[in-house]
This record gives sequence, structure tokens and C-alpha cells, in this order.
Amino acid sequence: MTWGDPELIDSLRQQALFADLDELALAHIAAVAAPLEVASGHVLIDAGQEGTGLFVIQEGSVAVEIGARAIECGAGEFLGELSLLVDGLVHTGRVRATSTVKCLAINRHDFDRLLDDEPRIAVNMLRALARRLAETDRMLARG
Repeated sequence: MTWGDPELIDSLRQQALFADLDELALAHIAAVAAPLEVASGHVLIDAGQEGTGLFVIQEGSVAVEIGARAIECGAGEFLGELSLLVDGLVHTGRVRATSTVKCLAINRHDFDRLLDDEPRIAVNMLRALARRLAETDRMLARG
């Protein structure tokens, strides 16, 4: 993918995490994001593993498995961010594709640079994390 890949830039614009970014910021993300396609059953993240990157799901779905519980995530969701935001934090759950998944992978180094260069990504991420925390609280309250 190149800086000028209009298809990838348009795809990024459709992701809530990047929706309010300008063309230059989207081009910067497109330059560091690696397209990845995995088959159903593939494990993207394993519990106990240190975070190495962020995954942004473009197509398909994954199950985030924590103990006996699973939460389904699909297009527009991102995964792996917590272990990138906190040094030394490891993943608490396993993320397994439940269908063919097309996603973008952004490694730790590039993710850190993106947050420095484009702080709006952090604001969008914070909103999504707050929503997830509220959903987790509701799930735990139900037992």
C-alpha cells in the first residue's frame, strides 16, 4: 500500500476510529497499516501474550474469549489497544476469527507514532473504550 492508495484511505475513513481525520492523517495511517486476511479459527491474539500491535477489523468477525465468556466483534471494531497503551500489560483474552477476517494491523512502534502525530485517534479510542467498559459492567452485573 502506498501513501496515495485511495481505496485504503476510503476504507480507513469508514472506520469510526479514523472517521474524523483529514486526508494527510489517513494517508499516514495507510502507509503503516498492513492488510491482513485470516481464516475462521485463526487466533489473532492469545491470552498472556504481550501486545505487539493493533488490529482494525474491516470485514468478518472475531470472538474475544475471556474465560467461558465470548464477545463478538465485527467490522469497525479494533482490538489489542490496551496492551499497547500500558507498558508491560499482557492480553487477558484470546481473539479468534469466527469467519474469514480482513483487517489492518498496525505494529506497536507505528501505533505510538500515530498517537503522537494524530491525537484525535486517542480521543476516538477513549470513547470506544468507555463504551466497552460500560458494556462489560452490564455483562458482569448480569452474572
